[in-house]
Amino acid sequence: MGPDRPQKNGPDVCWFLFWACASSLWCVTAASQLSATFDEPFYVKAGLTGWRSGSHYLLLKAGTMPLPIDVQTLPIFLWEKARGQPFDPLADLHQVLPLARAMNLVFWWALLFYGWRLARLLGGPWAGRVAVVLLACEPSLLAHASLATTDVSVTACLLVLVYHFLLGRGRSWGWRVGVPALCYGLALVAKASALAYGPLCMLAIELHRLAEEGRLQPRGPAGLWQRVKHLWAAGHELRRDGAQIVALAFVAIFFYCGCDWQPQQSFVDWAHDLPAGALRDSLVWTSEHLCVFSNGWEGLVRQIRHNVRGHGAFVLGEWFPRAVWYYFPVVLAIKLTVPTLALLAILLIRRPRSLATSVGACAAILFAFSVNCRVQIGIRLVLPLVALLLLALAVAVARLQPLEWPTRAKRFAALGALAVWLLPVLLSWPNGLSYTNLLWAGTEPDHLVSEANYDWGQGLNELARWEKPHGGAKLQVWYFGTDPIVFEPPFHHLPLHNQPLRSPDDLEPLVRGHYLAVSTTIFAFHRGFTPASSIAVEALARRKPIARTTTFLIYDFTSPSREAASR
Repeated sequence: MGPDRPQKNGPDVCWFLFWACASSLWCVTAASQLSATFDEPFYVKAGLTGWRSGSHYLLLKAGTMPLPIDVQTLPIFLWEKARGQPFDPLADLHQVLPLARAMNLVFWWALLFYGWRLARLLGGPWAGRVAVVLLACEPSLLAHASLATTDVSVTACLLVLVYHFLLGRGRSWGWRVGVPALCYGLALVAKASALAYGPLCMLAIELHRLAEEGRLQPRGPAGLWQRVKHLWAAGHELRRDGAQIVALAFVAIFFYCGCDWQPQQSFVDWAHDLPAGALRDSLVWTSEHLCVFSNGWEGLVRQIRHNVRGHGAFVLGEWFPRAVWYYFPVVLAIKLTVPTLALLAILLIRRPRSLATSVGACAAILFAFSVNCRVQIGIRLVLPLVALLLLALAVAVARLQPLEWPTRAKRFAALGALAVWLLPVLLSWPNGLSYTNLLWAGTEPDHLVSEANYDWGQGLNELARWEKPHGGAKLQVWYFGTDPIVFEPPFHHLPLHNQPLRSPDDLEPLVRGHYLAVSTTIFAFHRGFTPASSIAVEALARRKPIARTTTFLIYDFTSPSREAASR
């Protein structure tokens, strides 16, 4: 474990503040250019409902944990209290959404701060400095820090857990169990995915610690069974502490999320549908009198069921009705920056042992776990892996710092590396959600990935800017998203997947005389929507779009002559 001395921290604090402020400016200005993403209108509505009623029912019913939504909507709730009139979550969405998005910077600063402290703890001051730059220059992290969503919050909370769990090993119960339990509880009320990520990170940290201390290998020759017994005994501390951490965190979840003290209607309906008999009678009574819902555990259970069921995935231009094991490895290769991938490759080839740190072990175990994740709707679901990987790279670089170089050479090298890492994030503004690296430059990005990796419904503002010089005809919009401005001029919402289309020829009468803008994610997921969506996409495949924005393809149906020219 590297030094983490408090003295002479002034320049490092200034370094941290500069990057935190600069990245926050990127986030705020980028957010002002984007319409609401798919999840944000629901989060704002559910968050305000929670503050007004004291119930987290809407969020927990959707499998969403409430901490980030509570933080993001609290100032909106206080604002409406001060003005004496409640906001309409839909009609006033674009008045309150910038404030909700800005509040997500609370978690962004926590992510940067704990990333800095964690890297410094493992690799010294230079590791902390490099870590702040790598985190602040990662387009996918910045993109989600710009939104009122939950993915950056759970990433920050997991870094808090990793830091305090690592710091507490070998210390008193309060530091070893109490503080990590609180941190794990915070991670769980940030997002249900922490249910798996937290224990996996704690396991990786403990295995790395035991390996560093030489306690994983038995002394002398031993057979397989002896090795298993030795490993089981070596893990006694983790089993003891881990069980307490998880138990206390679950108690914290219940108290934070609260309870409506109501029966669960789905449980009641299921019990009433059972065959007549004593079992049915007892379960009906139990379901009607077990008034412990909604609670935080319900949100976790719903997410577990969601992950077990899984759903379709789109990657490398193909739609899969079921999850595929290589989804996240491929998405990481597409969405991480070229400098990050190049540095990782160089270290793996030339100095793999430099990555053998606690955060490196955490990143490795989360990467291995990702191939089993069945909910494949964006890199946002593995942002904790991204952050831990960047920290592992920062610590590895600090360990290989070429101290023997002349000062001028080190300065030029540092400036060159900084420019290389800054370039992708500057070029990706404001569409960090849609970022794909230059290794895939020969392919349209929406042919590689979709949904939260590219088009999450955030492109209506850009489409409105395109429409201004083309306002002579109505702009019909087939939209993937939930932003209510799609129902307002200059847009005319046309959900083709709900139209009575029986053949490709049925499309033209619906859009004749108009422009038609289609979200790119619809082209990726059309087979997962309805039969009508497949028919509409088949009809559009016969035509060539006249223009595109980042997330919309635009077709011209304004006149027969233009239509013929577009074929």
